Amino acid sequence: MANIDLAALRDKLRAFILETYLFGDESEPFGNADSFMDKGIIDSTGVLELVSFLERNFGVTVNDEEMIPANLDSIDNLTAFIQKKSG
Repeated sequence: MANIDLAALRDKLRAFILETYLFGDESEPFGNADSFMDKGIIDSTGVLELVSFLERNFGVTVNDEEMIPANLDSIDNLTAFIQKKSG
């Protein structure tokens, strides 16, 4: 996944979060740096679904020790994590 289009990546991640966790409800907007946990968007069970989405759609493997907020708790964190894993 060389030469990642960051805007397209963020859009795809945001669309997944909106569809899966907010059921398309955009009345509570969230920024790229906003914590999913702090905003109540994703709980610990939802993280497993997120990891499955990342592995299916971006060809990355998320190891147990990588399932931490620094990697998975915002659009920005996810984008950086996917870049690092794809690099």
